[in-house]
Amino acid sequence: MTKAATSFRAKATTHRTLPLGIACLLALFAGAIFSLALAPYYLFPIAIISPMILYVLLLGAKNPRQAFWLGESYGFGVWAVGAFWLYHSIHNYGGVPAWAAVMLIGVMALIMGLFHAVMAWVFARFTARQPLAFAGLWVVQEWAKTWLLTGFPWLFVGYAFTDVSWLNGIAAVTGVFGLSFLAVLLAAALVELLRRKAGYFAIAMSLWMVTLSISLIGFAWTKPTGQTTRVSLIQGNIPQDLKWQEGAGIQTLGIYAGLSQSEWGRDIVIWPEAAIPMFQDEAQAQIDAIAKQAAQADSAWMTGILYRDSQDGTTQLYNSVLLTDQATSGIYHKQQLVPFGEYIPMGGLLDVLPGLEGMQGLASLSRGDAHQSPLSAKDQRVGVAICYEVAYPDTTRRNAIGTDFLLTVSNDAWFGTSAGPMQHLQMVQMRSLETGRYFVRATNNGVTAIINDKGQVISSLPQFERAVLRGDVPSMTGKTPFMIFGHYPVLVISIFLILLSILANRMNNTSAKKEKYYTAKGVADR
Repeated sequence: MTKAATSFRAKATTHRTLPLGIACLLALFAGAIFSLALAPYYLFPIAIISPMILYVLLLGAKNPRQAFWLGESYGFGVWAVGAFWLYHSIHNYGGVPAWAAVMLIGVMALIMGLFHAVMAWVFARFTARQPLAFAGLWVVQEWAKTWLLTGFPWLFVGYAFTDVSWLNGIAAVTGVFGLSFLAVLLAAALVELLRRKAGYFAIAMSLWMVTLSISLIGFAWTKPTGQTTRVSLIQGNIPQDLKWQEGAGIQTLGIYAGLSQSEWGRDIVIWPEAAIPMFQDEAQAQIDAIAKQAAQADSAWMTGILYRDSQDGTTQLYNSVLLTDQATSGIYHKQQLVPFGEYIPMGGLLDVLPGLEGMQGLASLSRGDAHQSPLSAKDQRVGVAICYEVAYPDTTRRNAIGTDFLLTVSNDAWFGTSAGPMQHLQMVQMRSLETGRYFVRATNNGVTAIINDKGQVISSLPQFERAVLRGDVPSMTGKTPFMIFGHYPVLVISIFLILLSILANRMNNTSAKKEKYYTAKGVADR
């Protein structure tokens, strides 16, 4: 091979790449705009554009180390902007100065950005850098957020399509991760189409056509039983800075009791998370009085409350939902707890850190059993999720089995007028789609809502108002495929595609090493 030919070949196979700093800024921008795809903005095409930009940048990464920083920049942008609603809680209710609250969010974004960073590193280091591996790795990193270090399952790509009726029907089959896979695959496949590689785009469009067919046909995985339950959801709108003040518990209880006076006689009257800001043994007299009033009107009553369980010399504290009915009573204990908000993680390891000595002496809530039975109110079996745990697809899936409808109670007053409460509501809508059941949502200050089995909000109350939402909730029977199989089919397929890409990459590398070419001195390995 002549020098001229060698020079021409080198130029033809060299790709112009951006300096790493500029590429990281573009990745940061791509991550920062992602939350515009979610509530309350609903610009769902950005859920395709945002991963598309990251894919382009990763194709140009010279090595896995560069890919890692591109992924970290992207993830930092996603979390610094998408979860900035935490600032309201940290600063306004945590007493943290504004500058320190911003720094804490930055640290959180750096940590959560590691999920995308590791994903990008694996993509560049081991795979053939193609769309199927990219989409598979994306699903795996989202899934890891549901369990690693107790999880923070927020800001998933699939949530952007919650209100897209011609696409969201697949959620009953694959869950939110299936929607994430489809969106990210299409994003990467569009890039490959521009690079004149139409095969991946054909695969993506085939999967999208199947998804469209399932959504438009509207398979009835679950169906109404014919029974309806008349519910009243009480939104007390108690200011967060007053709710937990000493002596405010009785006042708060009185507000909820007053709003409920006109509702006794309906099937179930529901108060939100920690509507009674005391342990049940401290408020037993008031609980008995309200339960008696409900029973006299032939109503069931459900309320969020702190629960203290003392047995065999040990005391367990729970964030709970209490049910009283003429025929039955019941209790549900929250399973997924908020780190540092409801419990102190990492055992005694924190004691060695400056300023954190003795944190284990603070009271932590206990985790409820993973296999609690539904609560039974007015002959209806109600699956319960308390606040943050509704973000966990698998937890809600388990709680939905054998139920007539679902209930979540929450207190989003911590997050003010930020996007947090609307993102939270959007996840409840997705859980309705996944389980094919109505979801009743009672909150302190919004968004209190009733969501149908198609994930549509059919009625709601304005935020930051003291009011009551009344509605009739149909009971549903049957199981969606997601309720039966969970996220495992999508996860297994994703891992399989990743492994195939890794194998293809190794085969390509082996083939390249064995390729020979002719020189003036003879035959040489390339």
